[in-house]
Amino acid sequence: MALRLAEGTSWSDTLAQAVAATPEAFDTTSDGAPTLHNLVQGQWRALGTPTPVRTPVDNTVLIHLARLDAEAARGAVAHAAAAHREWARTPLAERVARVTDALDALTGHRDLLALLLVWEIGKPWRLACADVDRALDGVRWYVGEIERMLADGREPLPGPVSNIASWNYPMSVLVHAELVQLLAGNAVIAKTPSQGGAVCLTVAHALMRRAGLPATLLSGSGEELSEVLVRAPEIGAVAFVGGRSNGGKVAAALLDCDKRHFIEQEGLNAWGIWNFSQWDSLAAHLRKGFEYGKQRCTAYPRFVVQRDLVDEFLDMYLPVVRSIRFGHPLAVDETWRAAGDPLPELDFGPLISAAKAEELRRKVEEAVRGGAVPLHRGKLDGAPFLDGQDTSAYVAPAVLLAPPGRSRLMHAEPFGPVDTIVVVDTTDELLAAMNASNGALVASLACDDEELAGKLAVDLQAFKVGINKPRSRGDRDEPFGGRGASWKGAFVGGDLLVQAVTVGGDDRLYGNFPDYSSYPAT
Repeated sequence: MALRLAEGTSWSDTLAQAVAATPEAFDTTSDGAPTLHNLVQGQWRALGTPTPVRTPVDNTVLIHLARLDAEAARGAVAHAAAAHREWARTPLAERVARVTDALDALTGHRDLLALLLVWEIGKPWRLACADVDRALDGVRWYVGEIERMLADGREPLPGPVSNIASWNYPMSVLVHAELVQLLAGNAVIAKTPSQGGAVCLTVAHALMRRAGLPATLLSGSGEELSEVLVRAPEIGAVAFVGGRSNGGKVAAALLDCDKRHFIEQEGLNAWGIWNFSQWDSLAAHLRKGFEYGKQRCTAYPRFVVQRDLVDEFLDMYLPVVRSIRFGHPLAVDETWRAAGDPLPELDFGPLISAAKAEELRRKVEEAVRGGAVPLHRGKLDGAPFLDGQDTSAYVAPAVLLAPPGRSRLMHAEPFGPVDTIVVVDTTDELLAAMNASNGALVASLACDDEELAGKLAVDLQAFKVGINKPRSRGDRDEPFGGRGASWKGAFVGGDLLVQAVTVGGDDRLYGNFPDYSSYPAT
């Protein structure tokens, strides 16, 4: 049966809604192509070199993004520092009122923001809505708690917070963090991710700016802007979310300056399976784990399984993998409108780009050539796509048993729907295989004996460890961080997120610092 775009969800319709909602942030190039302004010096300005941005959904051009150079970024940072000094003197009650106004405006455009995420980063509708909702609900929690969090006399930082985040969660990570930083009395600067989310973030920041919040949104290459957004003396703190390569560069740039920082980097999060029998409950967790194609920092792409349980594990696990649904996130058949169904219920759509998809396919082939056993390699055939659609950014789920030690999939996070399974005979081997990436954000143990699992968890190099359940990032009443190379600097989440961007009181920060070896309870 032929598929079509769900009514009212085409990119032209979606872009028209965005322009109508926030016309001040949009423009056109000399040949009439839509382009985005940058939010600098308190205004939306036509600065920078327009560069086309493509959607991973079908590889078509969505919009042109005006990329700034370092000189323009320096001017934006200087203005943000001045705005920060004024905002830091603003009474808390007024800060709360303005952030609440922004939340109300964002809530009014919730469906538009979610649909932009579908097109820009390929999230299925349900997951795109969840990204927006988590941001708004999370910040409303902080609105109710901020007075308590600042009660010990904590004050804003001496300069604005610079936010450099990855593309996968523009709202629930980046915008959420900015709004909390603003509540705490800091002006904020955000860099638009190079690979996706620019229009969603532009609309969100336009609504934030209308509410009177001192926010700056810059677009440009990390290589061009990093020196300014990390090392500029006016910057009070640097918040980074991304991979270890870029995170390492940010950390290196901060070595010779005493600047607050929280640098979240990936790690190979693992499930360990030992003396376990509750397969039905585990199956539900593992299916949910494929959401957004495992393109998130708390995904679990590694399973370390006791040899005696491999057959039972595979009996449970392989049917889960074969049931995963992926495809064009907005493609519906002719019965869709008549049935009144929601948009397609998929586990994931495309990866963030065709280049990323090709890189992941190469990693799988390299591992197989090196000796890994392909237990499952899905195909794009039969997935819901439009006729003639470009599918270069889509990757079907794959499962490899025993990746070779030299394989990139053995030690690094794939950031895509590819799982690896390692078989072990002892608990020492279990721990070693789960700790393969020198630190992780989360890990989990599936074990009928929870007392034993708790003892094993002590030796896992992960910030959060779940017993018979997965762990997630968490943003409210729970801290978040990483061990080893997965994190550098102050931990965030709950009260710690506010403490990280304020000074005063007991100013001892919890975090993964070279001279600090203990961690708060997880």
